Amino acid sequence: MKPALRNGATDGPALSADGLGKHFGERVAFEGVSFEIPYGEVFGFLGPNGAGKTTTVRTLGTLITPTSGSATVAGIPLTPENGIEIRRRIAIMPETPGVYERLSVLENLECFAELYEVTDPKARIESALRAVNLGERARDPCGALSKGLRQRVALARALLGDPEILFLDEPTAGLDPVASRDVHELIAGLGRRGVTIFLTTHRLEEAERLCDRVAILNTSLRTIGRPAELRDALFAKALTVRTVAPLAEPGSVFGGLPGVDGWRRDDGGAYVVAVSDAEVAAPAIARALVGADADVLSIGESRHSLEDVYLELIDEDREMGRR
Repeated sequence: MKPALRNGATDGPALSADGLGKHFGERVAFEGVSFEIPYGEVFGFLGPNGAGKTTTVRTLGTLITPTSGSATVAGIPLTPENGIEIRRRIAIMPETPGVYERLSVLENLECFAELYEVTDPKARIESALRAVNLGERARDPCGALSKGLRQRVALARALLGDPEILFLDEPTAGLDPVASRDVHELIAGLGRRGVTIFLTTHRLEEAERLCDRVAILNTSLRTIGRPAELRDALFAKALTVRTVAPLAEPGSVFGGLPGVDGWRRDDGGAYVVAVSDAEVAAPAIARALVGADADVLSIGESRHSLEDVYLELIDEDREMGRR
């Protein structure tokens, strides 16, 4: 079920782009970007340095004007005259969000609530503090907080206006694993509450954990979809077979089995068996191994990560660039 938004609208996408692009003179920041993001989705935007991710965020956030294409943000056409109305419905947390370190957490939020002309600022500040679990640190000066806690303050600031869409640009950059986990939990909680989140990150395990769908950008959009769908589309299905000792004649064991398309031995000594249907192939492989008197350690499905998908596509781009 779609979340109920402040303006009551649930029809149409939260974000859409059609051939969106931005050039700075002769330099292409990004071009031909098209997608639709429904309300309540956590959408990952991945790509190498210089791919155009931050420029895309700044464009969708009305901070810079696109050179080509069109977009809608919170159901509103992305045009200069609609900038104020769009900014009322979104929030952007940049990679290095500034906080006033001499002010307390509460004083920072009070300052920004006034700047944003937030209605009922006391209630909104209390709600934002609860959302990031900082109620007990509200009186602490921001300069005395760890970087992870300052990131929470920045996230609370972004939530003051009760945004329909939240842009997060590298929210865990420079954080240690514990602080990153805390931020992950906060983002996941916001997603469950129905906030649409547009997340740019270099941490692929972060995107795989948090995002409903991801897009990979390298100036142009390379692919978009759910992580599992991208893995299945890019890589053949395979089973990994591990035995105590190498098989004397692996070709005679794996050859001709139902559902098996081929096999190879990896650097670790395991057999990677390409299959068309794992449910058919796995029992057949097990029977063949028993018939060959092999001591089997394990038979398991090979798992490609989102990082594998990312590297495969980026490597393709590099290879094309060399031609």
